[in-house]
Amino acid sequence: MASATHDMNEIKRRMAGAAAALKTELSGLRTGRASTHLLDPVMVDAYGQSMSLNQCASVTVPEPRLIAVNVWDKSLVKAVEKAIVDSNLGLSPATEGQTIRLRIPELNQDRRKELVKLAHKYAETARVAVRHVRRDALDILKKLEKDHGKDEIERFTTDIQKATDAGIAEVDQLLAAKEKEILTV
Repeated sequence: MASATHDMNEIKRRMAGAAAALKTELSGLRTGRASTHLLDPVMVDAYGQSMSLNQCASVTVPEPRLIAVNVWDKSLVKAVEKAIVDSNLGLSPATEGQTIRLRIPELNQDRRKELVKLAHKYAETARVAVRHVRRDALDILKKLEKDHGKDEIERFTTDIQKATDAGIAEVDQLLAAKEKEILTV
């Protein structure tokens, strides 16, 4: 019985991981406002290896539609600029010394709808991940059915379904917040 409780904590942790991954993916969606998280997925080829942008520069938002990237090492300015252009974020860098300025253009209605569709796709992927965790947990319960009573198995099944519902509700909540953010003009 102790292992089943431990498994329940593991199930909840894995479901929370799906929501955390969704949160990371949604933070990379451009909403028309500047955000330091917009550049989180950008990887820079520096010093012979690939590293995240925040490991070689500081990212600030001095104005609502401007991101400033202050590169620490002058020799990496071109590499950072290239990484931003190659990231397909639709941003055009303007370099001034060791500072790269990124103007965030206004989103039109069609682009907002595309971003909402993409957010829905990310959310569905997260929901599927939560359901996979549920399926794995139910498979484990079927194997444990011989060792535990039927009532205990039903209780675990109910707990797993409650955790699944909570995980999907969290995904839906994250999606609704991001959708509202994208559609706000």
